[in-house]
Amino acid sequence: MRELAGGRLIATSGDITSCAVDAIVNAANTTLLGGGGVDGAIHAAGGTAILEACRELRRTELPDGLPAGSAVVTTAGNLKADYVIHTVGPVWRGGTSGEESSLRSSYMNSLTIASEMRLAAVAFPAISTGVYGFPKESAARIAYTNIVQYLNDHSFPKTVHLIFYSERDLNLFLDISTEISGS
Repeated sequence: MRELAGGRLIATSGDITSCAVDAIVNAANTTLLGGGGVDGAIHAAGGTAILEACRELRRTELPDGLPAGSAVVTTAGNLKADYVIHTVGPVWRGGTSGEESSLRSSYMNSLTIASEMRLAAVAFPAISTGVYGFPKESAARIAYTNIVQYLNDHSFPKTVHLIFYSERDLNLFLDISTEISGS
């Protein structure tokens, strides 16, 4: 575990579904109905309440699904968190289809929801770096710069936890954050 940005950004590896925070960010797909990777793990650990809430969103507000870069909040069901903020990251298509802008939006829109709800602690996975194929180095730069910028400009969330799937991914992020911050 490493604290960055004056202790407001905490980077570690582990199981995001076991985080005792106000909200866990889900790297969802556009259907909001579960999937693989982080999305599948969150739905499995959270139980049917999350799926039911997502189905209701699809029935009412999001009949066409959640667009990439957008975010929406639901209950967290059986998770230790109170809420799940679902965001759809971009599928990597070579970097010429607005993927970086969409990934920035995923982080910023999720943070905005957390801020508006005055949530103290939020946990993020590495959005789009799994089956969506976003290059991990580029994703780490986007995550670090945008989260730190948001935290510098807002009081909430008080802390952001970045939970990486592996120590290797954590170390890559820490190397990138050191390079960017110069410390």
